[in-house]
Amino acid sequence: MTGNEYQRLAGRTMNPALDGESTTRHALYGLASEVGEVMSIFQHALQEGEPISLPLVIDEMGDVFWFASELLTSLDIPLDFVMQRNIDKLLQRYPEGFDAGRSMRRHEGDNDV
Repeated sequence: MTGNEYQRLAGRTMNPALDGESTTRHALYGLASEVGEVMSIFQHALQEGEPISLPLVIDEMGDVFWFASELLTSLDIPLDFVMQRNIDKLLQRYPEGFDAGRSMRRHEGDNDV
């Protein structure tokens, strides 16, 4: 499945009654909420010694993807484009793979890729 296919299929379950700005707000609030739920899984595991539930992590990360897709859809940005742009940025920043030194020293325009 491509990012654009996911975005199209996830978009079927977006609320059609919301206008563009309302959809953007809904996506932003949802993203923050779902990331909090992922963090909560790890918080309980670390604080209470519980094992991390991978099925629960997968479910919550799916919700993170859904809200990210909703946000991009509300802004008319294809998910495939965002994914490719991120890989291009990472290839420029880390041409030989991760490098701690390059990670600590950002160059001007590094986030513009």
